[in-house]
Amino acid sequence: QVQLVEFGGGLVQAGGSLRLSCTASGRTFSSYHVGWFRQAPGKEREFVARISWSDTTSYADSVKGRFTISRINAQNTVYLYMASLKPEDTAVYYCAAGRTLATAPSEYNYWGQGTQVTVSS
Repeated sequence: QVQLVEFGGGLVQAGGSLRLSCTASGRTFSSYHVGWFRQAPGKEREFVARISWSDTTSYADSVKGRFTISRINAQNTVYLYMASLKPEDTAVYYCAAGRTLATAPSEYNYWGQGTQVTVSS
């Protein structure tokens, strides 16, 4: 069992930056693939970025070039650095962990409770 907690959400103006963190319990976190997802009101949860246990990364087209995912396994933490934020980035952001490298939310076994990111226009 893995417990995930997100931090770093808040209110930011368009064009600004935020860094989200996802901290996990457990000593084997380094063996998990970790993804970031987001869900806006009235919309489905969507993939944002993922990082494998070997540090390979992948991004949704909507955030490519603006967001960066990274991990520090010794701290059981994954980060999502968000730059050049747009109002359409407004959503609750979730981190998730799983044994399968995937994009679909259903492939992830463990989820955090989410952190709100609001980008004002």
